[in-house]
Amino acid sequence: MEDVDFSFILDDEFDAVAIARRDDFDTWKSKKYPAKEHARKVAKELDISDGIIYLPGQATVNYEDSDQPPPLRQRRYFFYLTGANFHDCFVTYEIRADTLTLWIPYVEPRQVLWFGSTPDAAKAKQLYDVDDVRYSTQLDKFLESRFKSSTQLFVLHPDQTPSKAKDLKFKVNDWKLQPAMNNARCIKDEYEIAMIRRANDVSSAGHRKVAEMLLRLSNEREIEAIFQAVTTARGARSQAYPVIAGAGVNASTLHYEDNDQPLEGKELVILDAGCEWNCYASDITRTLPIKGQFSTNGSAVYKIVQQMQEECIAAVKPGIKFYQLHLHAAAVGLKGLHKLGILKGDLMEIAKAGTITAFFPHGLGHHVGLEVHDVPGNLPLMVLVNLGLDGGKRDMISADMLKTMRLYDEELVPSRLKSSRERQVLKPNMIVTVEPGIYFCREYIEGYYLNNPDHAKFIDKDVLEGYYSVGGVRIEDDILVTEDGYENLTAAPKGEEMISVINAKGGKQ
Repeated sequence: MEDVDFSFILDDEFDAVAIARRDDFDTWKSKKYPAKEHARKVAKELDISDGIIYLPGQATVNYEDSDQPPPLRQRRYFFYLTGANFHDCFVTYEIRADTLTLWIPYVEPRQVLWFGSTPDAAKAKQLYDVDDVRYSTQLDKFLESRFKSSTQLFVLHPDQTPSKAKDLKFKVNDWKLQPAMNNARCIKDEYEIAMIRRANDVSSAGHRKVAEMLLRLSNEREIEAIFQAVTTARGARSQAYPVIAGAGVNASTLHYEDNDQPLEGKELVILDAGCEWNCYASDITRTLPIKGQFSTNGSAVYKIVQQMQEECIAAVKPGIKFYQLHLHAAAVGLKGLHKLGILKGDLMEIAKAGTITAFFPHGLGHHVGLEVHDVPGNLPLMVLVNLGLDGGKRDMISADMLKTMRLYDEELVPSRLKSSRERQVLKPNMIVTVEPGIYFCREYIEGYYLNNPDHAKFIDKDVLEGYYSVGGVRIEDDILVTEDGYENLTAAPKGEEMISVINAKGGKQ
């Protein structure tokens, strides 16, 4: 890739596309992270009038047998109550007194020499939306002063209970806090939406630059490098998840991360990449034709996935059950593959068998927030409660699971499972991905479907053979649920716009 000029990283051209979004971000970037509001939301979800919430932040820990630490990734629950993104902190929230206290490490001058300064107590009080900032050396005395035999200490996990609380025999509750925080985190406030919007804008700039340069690239690793260069140059050094840049058959692996294979001889490349902004994630996928135009087969599959996504996004609004959108996407995919001749036979019989899961094997989407696969609240986003699965992208959707979803939808689930029929409905200020995909993973299809007569009879092996080289197609946007519908937070080019970008600026120079 000797002819590629990396001076592109400071190009501001994309900002013209996102100019309306910048005003929204500028409104919030000067404000404090709303930690106190978050603490009150959590207390409301706990539905109690007294007690202390206690959370540790990420401790300084080196790699095993090394003097080097991994990059800081702040504990997300801790960050939600503080906005503080440095090591060795703690937070307490006294519910009755409505007092949020950040506990920070004391940094002596020799540490400043080696590692730079972290905020002292006075500076941290200015930076963070908390009532008090104290040094963590005082935490034990604080717990002693607050101890009563009836005092409840709320922690996320038993192993996060402070040793002093054990000595004092606090009543420790380690099962209520996480569900309460999950419910609070599931509905984003305006500050959080602004952070996720910003992450989407920066990531969209990275996707656009990859499209502009695609025809000059020769290896998956160059795609990864360009995306990360753009996001880093724009202020987002952390990726929400490892970049996926899978070309050809690699596009049929959902979480492919090697990113080291040549593009030559491949038709499509899936770029699934999203940065973080202030610990908030974005999650964007585009499927790009490596030579600038889709082949006949590639185009046909892309159009199916495009239809799946467009129709599902258009249906997003408060009150919608997300798993029903998944069923709709599966139905659109089934009809599309049937029209191509990959699937054969009666459409209703194919649907009942769940054979579409051979090609659409993951959930339609998931929540996005402080985690790229963010917490869903007290109910899963999809419907597989009794199976212990949320049904998101990380969960495999088998034929049996899809059939179970259809039973839920038709209210035919057995009465003994009625309690598990509860499912999450979309609410304003939830942010979810809509990311349908069609994949041609030979090992998966042959191992689980072509060897199963219940499915093999619906798959035309000869027609399918011509599609394995496509690899896979996935398109993913981050969708904000609004009061009366939705807003698509993702501006990365797709469809015809993407093709125009690739061919307008991506040619050999």
